[in-house]
Amino acid sequence: MPEYTPISVIIPCFNEENNLHDCLESVKWADEIIIVDSFSTDKSLDIAGRYTDRILRRAYKNHADQLNWAIPQAKFDWVMVVDCDERIPPELIREIRALNLSQSNVDGYRIVRSNHLFGKKMRYSGWGRDSVLRLFRKDKGRKKIKRVHSDFQVPKEAPLKGEILHYPMPSMEIWLEKINRYTTWKALDKMEKPGISPVIHLFTRPPLRFFKDSILRLGILDGWRGILVAAMSAFAEMVMSAKMITLDQVLNKRSKR
Repeated sequence: MPEYTPISVIIPCFNEENNLHDCLESVKWADEIIIVDSFSTDKSLDIAGRYTDRILRRAYKNHADQLNWAIPQAKFDWVMVVDCDERIPPELIREIRALNLSQSNVDGYRIVRSNHLFGKKMRYSGWGRDSVLRLFRKDKGRKKIKRVHSDFQVPKEAPLKGEILHYPMPSMEIWLEKINRYTTWKALDKMEKPGISPVIHLFTRPPLRFFKDSILRLGILDGWRGILVAAMSAFAEMVMSAKMITLDQVLNKRSKR
């Protein structure tokens, strides 16, 4: 039998009253649960308080900054980060508990996410090969500072067989809200890099993204959901390009003053 190693689960949160209960139910096995709240205004804190008294509150800058701040405050040496729209199924819990973490020769474990969209698991479209590094040593796992899509990094990692269940888009309204929010962050990240042409981006990236997701990533085999993913990804590229153009105009005006 492996030596028991306690694990702290960290959950970032902002107005997640519709997701938080199911997420917390799936991590009740953890030895410590930490909620990192960005001043929610809905019932998230009431729900969180039923499961843990470790609720940290801090203004949100970006996902990486928020979690890099929270991780050192975990009580135990091994940490697992779970988003509110994710669930940890019993098979993955058993696999994690069977690990001999105190004697492990790696610093973190990468886990496949089983992405679901409107009642069905997505197998292609770029959603079928998604993996994230979420279980790691507290003193090793950190995110590279980016506004969006920054994964954890550790010196040495290994994969797990189990999957995290992921329900990222429960409605079209939330999908559009996320596109609006993420494209702003991605546009800011893009414009900080040299050599980016927003106009060329606008003309090329949306059609290429639709072709990539629907054909190269076989999204068409996911049926109408796959075509929807490709179309929404292309739309997101278009919105991001437009925001890059407007940002570029603002920066040019400032430079001429």
